[in-house]
Amino acid sequence: MFKFLKEVVAGSGTGLKDLPYNIGEPYASAWGSWLHFRGISKDDGSPVSIFSLSGSNAQDGHLAAGRNGVKRLRTVRHPNILSFLHSTEIETVDAGSPKVTIYMVTEPVMPLSDKIKELGLEGTQRDEYYAWGLHQIAKAVSFLNNDCKLVHANVCLASVVVTQTLDWKLHAFDVLSEFDGNNETSSGQMLQYAWLVGTQYKSIELAKSDWSGIKKSPPWAIDSWGMGCLIYEVFSGLKLGKTEELRNTVSIPKSLLPDYQRLLSSVPSRRLNTSKLIENSEYFQNKLVDTIHFMEILSLKDSVEKDTFFRKLPNLSEQLPQQIVLKKLLPLLASALEYGSASAPALTALLKMGSGLSAEEFRVKVLPTIVKLFISNDRAIRVGLLQHIDQYGESLSAQVVDEQVYPHVATGFSDTSAFLRELTLKSILILAPKLSQRTFSGSLLKHMSRLQVDEEPAIRTNTTILLGNIACYLNEGTRKRVLINAFTVRALRDTFPPARGAGIMALCATGSYYDITEIATRILPNIVVLTIDPDSDVRSKAFQAVDQFLQMAKQYYEKTNTAEATEGTSMGISSMPGNAGLLGWAMSSLTLKGKPSDHAPVSVSSTADTPISANASSDTPPKAPVRVRSAPDFAQQPVPTSPTSTDGWGELENGLDEECENLNDKDGWDDLEPLEEMKPTSALANIQAAQRRPVSQPVSQTKLASSLQSKSTSRKDEDDELWGSIAAPAPKTSKPLNLKSSVTDDDDPWAAIAAPAPTSKAKPLSSGRGRSAKAAAPKLGAQRINRTTSSGM
Repeated sequence: MFKFLKEVVAGSGTGLKDLPYNIGEPYASAWGSWLHFRGISKDDGSPVSIFSLSGSNAQDGHLAAGRNGVKRLRTVRHPNILSFLHSTEIETVDAGSPKVTIYMVTEPVMPLSDKIKELGLEGTQRDEYYAWGLHQIAKAVSFLNNDCKLVHANVCLASVVVTQTLDWKLHAFDVLSEFDGNNETSSGQMLQYAWLVGTQYKSIELAKSDWSGIKKSPPWAIDSWGMGCLIYEVFSGLKLGKTEELRNTVSIPKSLLPDYQRLLSSVPSRRLNTSKLIENSEYFQNKLVDTIHFMEILSLKDSVEKDTFFRKLPNLSEQLPQQIVLKKLLPLLASALEYGSASAPALTALLKMGSGLSAEEFRVKVLPTIVKLFISNDRAIRVGLLQHIDQYGESLSAQVVDEQVYPHVATGFSDTSAFLRELTLKSILILAPKLSQRTFSGSLLKHMSRLQVDEEPAIRTNTTILLGNIACYLNEGTRKRVLINAFTVRALRDTFPPARGAGIMALCATGSYYDITEIATRILPNIVVLTIDPDSDVRSKAFQAVDQFLQMAKQYYEKTNTAEATEGTSMGISSMPGNAGLLGWAMSSLTLKGKPSDHAPVSVSSTADTPISANASSDTPPKAPVRVRSAPDFAQQPVPTSPTSTDGWGELENGLDEECENLNDKDGWDDLEPLEEMKPTSALANIQAAQRRPVSQPVSQTKLASSLQSKSTSRKDEDDELWGSIAAPAPKTSKPLNLKSSVTDDDDPWAAIAAPAPTSKAKPLSSGRGRSAKAAAPKLGAQRINRTTSSGM
């Protein structure tokens, strides 16, 4: 036979060329005279099974029975019967003798005997799997006998095959025939091909050829006997050699033994109907059978039953055979989620089962379903996807994230639920490495600028932390435009203490991205003010940051003196040790009731899984993290007003508000309500007033002054830059400050960053009560700390 196939494939048989499948390696066993081969479709490369049967001439009895089997398999459809795909009959000449070969193509399957050896199940797991397989074959036999009035006549181990999802299916329909006891012409095929059935598998009446007794028997009598033979072969692990071996019941489970004996009754009319076997047998009532049965009729269950089932499924899957979970339950669960019949808790079970797959199998079997779920408008599904994104985010490709996942995730930034906004924000930490620069600048940073003035203080805080964590993925130009403005103008002026602390930590963690000019003129002046912050934790972090940036300035000074630093380049000094890692989330839940200014001081130390990289002061006593309560409905919570609602972030280019409105219209999310300005405490107001003062630039080098002037000129077109509208304004004086006078004034060390003189046309007052035309140098003292210049924010 192998020589024949080789010749056919080589081209001696013209008919096989038309077969749209390639024949592969054979299996060791098959039913009757059939040969069972692995096969592959020529069209799409999908696997199939190919059965072949050869005869010396067209009138061969085996070929006639084979044609009957092909015809029956093509017309009989049932979930537990082998699925027919294609068939053909080819005539060839082998050594001068004509040969006829029937090819039948089906879904990919494996002989049951081979699969049992491959699985190697033992104990309870083996019994549960056998129960499920026998349950499937019993349903197929019941369908043939009771619904179709057909008799298979040769149910045994060889007539059962196993699919890729480990389902048992019945085939070998060569002897299949109609059975009607009232019709004398019935059972014709069974009479004609009874010789194909092995003697050991024949029931007593069939072995005696008692056809009159067979016609008087119920239609399930012969196949019930066959079910008994199958049960014996499955549990004994041996092929039935003779009928007497059926009396050996040592290997039969005790719960199945009574039904086994009734199936093999010597009186045909007393044999157990296979439909009753399914309904009444205690053996078929186990966790695996119940679980798969529930999944198969999932669409008929109500929402309460589904939720209860899926919440128990993750723990239940650990108790079932792992291969059955991965090959049977996992595809069922993925299909149920994809087509909407499963509830949100099923996602947890899907990911739990998928964790047992290899990386490649996970990408093929699980990820396509997850990507499709992002389209869902079911809020519970969206929450589940974001909560578990750390379990599958690394497996997503950059193209899939940028084109298919992120556009749907981004709708959560403007959701009315604060909980969903927070989850969306945290998910970006996983997705950011796979986003393109176009997505960063065109969408993500705009959403983050909106979230930094969110009504929820925890979201504002975590937005700052996220921006510090993803700074490494931004290009240099975007970092220059965004980071300092977001951290100093927004975060350091927030009325929520952890938000200010997060701003300080973010500046420290991203210190390597700033040059000496930015550190001296924009970062240090804003941080120094916070050393007198009302919150002790903020003060502690401010002192640490001041030490860090002063150390960086000192290093730059030393390099300049030794002529080791190049002109016009950034410092190249990394931030302090411990600040190079990820910043941890400030808090793990929402929301705080009341106004942000009323909150007790909160440590910005992470209560989440990711450790905060910015070093906490070793000499500062640890603070217990505040547990922020989550409200059931965030829309009903009092809206704490952002202190930066009028700082210009809402005027970003490309119409951020219009974009968010478009997102809302498209996905049905409500827009954020306008925020009201809130009065900060008196101490905090003094700090904010000092922060709003423009910083005078110490012009120690002509080149440095020209560089700063060019930067000031480039900021005039702020409509084209993110965070541009909140950048620190350039000094209005046309001439540089007289550094000589400020340096000699030892009593006023803040004079260098004092606000410029008023630009009104009225004559300036003298230093005393006189009206001298010479204006005194302005001093930044307690008497003027509450004053805001006309050029302030």
